[in-house]
Amino acid sequence: MSVVQHAKAYTEHDFGKTELTPAYRIDLRDPTLSNENIDKFINANLVSDWSQLTWKQVKKPYIVKTEAASKQQWESEHGTMSVKQSWEFFNRSFHEWFVKDVPTELVQSKQQLWRYLSRFEISEVKKALGETLRLSLWNYAHRIEDGVWDPRGKRALFDGLDVHKPRILFLGAAEGYEAMQLHAMYPGGEVVLVDYDEFCKTDRFGHFPDSYPFLGSNPATGQAKVWYKNQMNIHYVVDDIRNLPFGKEFDIVLSVGLLEHFPDEHKHEALNWHRKFLKPGGYAIMTTPRHQLKSVLFYKIMADVMNHTYRELMDIRQMGLYVYEGGFDILRHGFIKVHNGIVAKPR
Repeated sequence: MSVVQHAKAYTEHDFGKTELTPAYRIDLRDPTLSNENIDKFINANLVSDWSQLTWKQVKKPYIVKTEAASKQQWESEHGTMSVKQSWEFFNRSFHEWFVKDVPTELVQSKQQLWRYLSRFEISEVKKALGETLRLSLWNYAHRIEDGVWDPRGKRALFDGLDVHKPRILFLGAAEGYEAMQLHAMYPGGEVVLVDYDEFCKTDRFGHFPDSYPFLGSNPATGQAKVWYKNQMNIHYVVDDIRNLPFGKEFDIVLSVGLLEHFPDEHKHEALNWHRKFLKPGGYAIMTTPRHQLKSVLFYKIMADVMNHTYRELMDIRQMGLYVYEGGFDILRHGFIKVHNGIVAKPR
């Protein structure tokens, strides 16, 4: 199974364009040239002194409690899933949605729904209605709004780092999207993707479309350039983060949607992973899903796709307080479409 590939080769002549493919959106618009704030990193500046912020002021994050039916069924037969098993279920379920020809499947689902309605097959109607709703929501969130990858927002979040040919370590990398975007913006270095599920290397990253264009820079000219996955210096390590043999050798340590999967008693350990591999002066970049109404609804409607693991939704102050208490000075904090974003350095 592979993501629907888009045959067109994009070049510098396509800057400023956006286009829908059957499975995802292409977006080569530069966030720094746009007045549409929803597509940019919003530098929130909500907190001027993190040392003065308290949990009494910000409260604790919202915990997503709805679980995937597949997880519930498995646990009814086998007992509690291990964390690794939960992630394996999630990765396979999530990837199935990334590789869909969404418009075609949406049409087919609606046709199926009307067939069941015409026959008064109520139980099948409920199933078809749920599938149509999930497809419609995924179509909006991933293709129309481009909220999962959000290239413009993430380019804006990653902008302005003082690095040259950086070594980038991506913890819990999945398909590696954000590290590839960073590599395009700051080319010439190396990306190391880490995930302990082999499926992420072989399928989520392995089947990430070679035709997807990343808007980055050309160090030879100082101008913008389109980069592709197969032009990048990427290595994929399948291992538990706790077993990594690296020292303080990376310019950037990145995680996307990682911190919110750890209850409070384990967040310090997760934050320490971002510190222990950084060179002096290196950057830790983290994102987490935002606590907002549409995110709460998304995780409820898409529960069978998304909810196999412990998950929290945070606002930027909650996320920032975890990061600050984890030993980091926060250089930038804010939010993009559906994620909080923080750029920090160890204290």
